[in-house]
Amino acid sequence: MRVWPRSSLWRIRAKIETAFLSQAALALKLYYVCGMSDLTILDMNWVGRPHSIAAALLVSGGHYAIIDPGPESTYATLREHLHSRGLSAAQLDAVLLTHIHLDHAGASGSLVRDNPRLAVYVHNLGAPHMIDPSRLLASAARLWPDTLHQLFGETLPVPKENLRILEGGETLTLGTRKLEVAYTPGHASHHVSYFDGAEDIAFVGDTTGIRIDNGPYILPATPPPDISLEIWENSFAAILARRPSRLFLTHFGYASNPAEHIDEFRRRLHHWAELAAEILKSSSDEAQAKQAFVARAQAEMQEQIGAEEADHHAFTAGLDLSFLGLARYLRKRAEAEATV
Repeated sequence: MRVWPRSSLWRIRAKIETAFLSQAALALKLYYVCGMSDLTILDMNWVGRPHSIAAALLVSGGHYAIIDPGPESTYATLREHLHSRGLSAAQLDAVLLTHIHLDHAGASGSLVRDNPRLAVYVHNLGAPHMIDPSRLLASAARLWPDTLHQLFGETLPVPKENLRILEGGETLTLGTRKLEVAYTPGHASHHVSYFDGAEDIAFVGDTTGIRIDNGPYILPATPPPDISLEIWENSFAAILARRPSRLFLTHFGYASNPAEHIDEFRRRLHHWAELAAEILKSSSDEAQAKQAFVARAQAEMQEQIGAEEADHHAFTAGLDLSFLGLARYLRKRAEAEATV
């Protein structure tokens, strides 16, 4: 089977979108102003890479919300998306965060700066780091010592009065749309997911991994510091219990057949943990182990989706960070078992 270069597909898509843009712009503006309901994927074109980070624009009854606005480095792109739909940051009512990692939440402070009335929904454990992101940024700087600003831009704090604290179990009313909130840790201890019963969609952030455009390969994102495979199982159950027909993944877009998707993701998550454990045992140090893990994981992807797509997936997921998170998880698990 021929694997089409993603760049060629993007060029074709861009020509089609350009042809329709001028005629569609007025219709879109009227559609939103009249208070209709809509859900749109916004491609943040992260560091020039389309289909890496997606935000979701929710429009309902004159209420405008963004789920996971992306990093501050793509804030200009977010504003362009809004402008093309006859909107601005000042017209947004809410930002809903699945979790506070910079690729999901970094633009929140900039949005509040431009719209001081904006409500930002976040889990209780993540809220302190939105108010004061210094520890979050210090941790990120250790992971990306040379490229932090290029990748994520300037992360501004969010005033406490703008935050709406979540624990899980809430039902949010956004215009005529209602979203249920579930606490879904595993990828991060402060992760939540949002469920839209009317659209039958679950907005799951990174809880069910990375899958580009409902493609054939699903890979985990397991960065430090607090992934837990055991806790993750409860989050899978929470998502499946609501029986959504589609998942919305920040990386990237809709995934169909949630039960099959989660089953495959679970298998690869545990496979990667076993692979990391095996490599750590046979390596002289963690740096060597990381290099070996990245090479093995990338080779597996290349076998299924080709070199270009494997590179895109690896960049989006951060394979080296996934190894570091798994290595830390394995150490913590071994320490806990030794204590018992």
